[in-house]
Amino acid sequence: MSLQSKKQVQVKNRVIGGETPLICLPVVATDKVDLIRQAEALIRLNPDLLEWRIDGYGPVTDIDTCIDSLKALRKTMGPIPLILTCRIDLEGGLQRIPRQFRLELISACAETGLPDIIDIELCNDDDFIRSIIDVAGRYGVKVILSSHNFKETPKEDELLDILVRAQDSGADIAKIAVTPRNYGDVLVLMGATLRARQGKVEIPLVTIAMGEQGVVSRIAGGVFGSDITFAIGQTASAPGQIPIEKMRQAMSVLYR
Repeated sequence: MSLQSKKQVQVKNRVIGGETPLICLPVVATDKVDLIRQAEALIRLNPDLLEWRIDGYGPVTDIDTCIDSLKALRKTMGPIPLILTCRIDLEGGLQRIPRQFRLELISACAETGLPDIIDIELCNDDDFIRSIIDVAGRYGVKVILSSHNFKETPKEDELLDILVRAQDSGADIAKIAVTPRNYGDVLVLMGATLRARQGKVEIPLVTIAMGEQGVVSRIAGGVFGSDITFAIGQTASAPGQIPIEKMRQAMSVLYR
């Protein structure tokens, strides 16, 4: 059993922050045909959530085209909850999308009410974050505030501060992804996760150490308080993700 969140987030028939961490599969497609083809294959794997990395689409230049694809994706997915992510290039985005266009695109997607969750980065300016949180709230869409470090693992206190800042900024879910240089860095992340869960952070958490050394965080993160892990269905969206079948097998030992 995982270490449960004080506050839980329900999206459709899934509870984030409950007894068992949820498994999310990323969808990274360049066009509508590929998007739906991937989604059809992934739902057969019965994930808890899907994440559409819309920053991998296109190039992303037309909002109406993206909304049309979002509608088709939602219809294909049925009851599976959807995370929509337009990742900023500074934190691993798959293309550079100007700030104003990203703001308009994410807002337009939220206004459809079709995504269950939208993921935006804490490195965005305060006006950007507040604007997305406000529009998402009006349409019943939850918000992940995330931080990604592809160079290193910050110190434990700094990681804890990031999670607290995400909560204080209005997030429904706080997320950190870091790059460990050794297995000790993975312990630093798990220590920060445990402190957050047992301390000031009441919302659900997603904490991930990327790369080969961080695989254990994807499997056992829930023991320390991480509520969502990301696996591979067809395409990886970050280093260190493992196939969903192997993920489920490994997690079954920890979460019964």
